[in-house]
Amino acid sequence: METLRWKRLRPQAEAPRRATPGAAGLDLCACLDAPLTLAPGQLALAPTGVAVEIPEGMVGLLFGRSGLGVKHGVCLSNGVGVIDADYRGEICAGLCNVGSAPYEIQPGERVAQLVLLPIAAPQPEEAQELTETARGAGGFGSTGR
Repeated sequence: METLRWKRLRPQAEAPRRATPGAAGLDLCACLDAPLTLAPGQLALAPTGVAVEIPEGMVGLLFGRSGLGVKHGVCLSNGVGVIDADYRGEICAGLCNVGSAPYEIQPGERVAQLVLLPIAAPQPEEAQELTETARGAGGFGSTGR
């Protein structure tokens, strides 16, 4: 079994953890001194109090938690966060309340999940022409309804 090295940056920070053995992501908790109220349309940064050591050749992807999104309209403000393998700072979740009611984030509440995936890192090379495909340059809606 592989390991993910992590560092506690604040005394009250909770360890990244899987909710179940089959979970793809590690839950990350808000490391707050007091509850944080998100009004509808408001953005906020929720610190987790942890830093991680993403293995080389991988990327950490920060996703919102489906329960927060579906039940309360609280999601990540940038959709998906990208954590590069060479980043060693605190992981923070940029949150947005797209719901119609205020929502109060509690200290220690699970606010995001971290998924690690392998990446390909090709070197960009400028070309005068690209290979042809059946789709070609067809944009939105070009493959069907």
